[in-house]
Amino acid sequence: MLKADYQEIINEYKEQVRNLRTQISELEDAGKSKDAALKRALQKLEHTTDDLDKATEEIDAKEKVGKNK
Repeated sequence: MLKADYQEIINEYKEQVRNLRTQISELEDAGKSKDAALKRALQKLEHTTDDLDKATEEIDAKEKVGKNK
């Protein structure tokens, strides 16, 4: 093979490496976005659970007051 052939192969590999780095970056960004969305969903679930617990306690307290009358 000639030096030009080797250079062409090297350039093709460099382009493939650039493409792979771009894909990796895109996948990492997508992973970060997914993690952020999951974190927001978990926080919302925690707040909803807290609200449900408070509502349940209030209902129980009102039921006890109603039974005592």
